Amino acid sequence: MADRRFAPISTHAGVALPQRKTARSAGYDLAAAADTVIEPGRVALIPTGLKAYMAPDEVLLLTIRSSLAVKRGLMLANGVGVIDADYADNPDNEGHIMVAMANLGQAAVTVGAGERIAQGIFVKYLITEADAAGGERQGGFGSTGTQ
Repeated sequence: MADRRFAPISTHAGVALPQRKTARSAGYDLAAAADTVIEPGRVALIPTGLKAYMAPDEVLLLTIRSSLAVKRGLMLANGVGVIDADYADNPDNEGHIMVAMANLGQAAVTVGAGERIAQGIFVKYLITEADAAGGERQGGFGSTGTQ
């Protein structure tokens, strides 16, 4: 079994680690590490205070908690968040997982510290036989392919 785990980043040592709520839950509930106000029609990055470690052939997918979408008009700005295995401990932000959330409503929404905002699902993936990816990650959020 691959070593999959969450750890707090250095500036958020007291943050709670994500947990699955039932034996058949696929996702680990990630919570906001700080209060964040999302204005109508805007996108905000919500800090989780966490990083995740995965095997080289795994990815952590982030999906929104359905209650936020239905009850509060929020959605992930990118549909599904992709946290690559080499994101942890990157030089830009220590691998801090940030959740890009969009407010589709007509009023500002405050996401409170400790509020569960997303589910993280660890997934194994395959690569093509002709895959030629190489090199090392050089940055943090949104840095893949910018070198």
